Amino acid sequence: MYVIKVKGVAKIPDYVQLRDEAFTLLAYFRVDRPDKSLEKIGLGDKTDYIMQVVAEMPFGQIKKIDV
Repeated sequence: MYVIKVKGVAKIPDYVQLRDEAFTLLAYFRVDRPDKSLEKIGLGDKTDYIMQVVAEMPFGQIKKIDV
């Protein structure tokens, strides 16, 4: 799975994309509200790990993670 952290501009908030190996979009959520999106795709138990990775990433970077 790939994580992409994107910086928002003006009134658009920062957000995160989760994509699979084929780079298909699995989830798209605001950095400050990941819960519902991660629950919906079955990763609710991995929220802390995913958000820790997101917090450490600079904006605009793509990172591969194993969940």
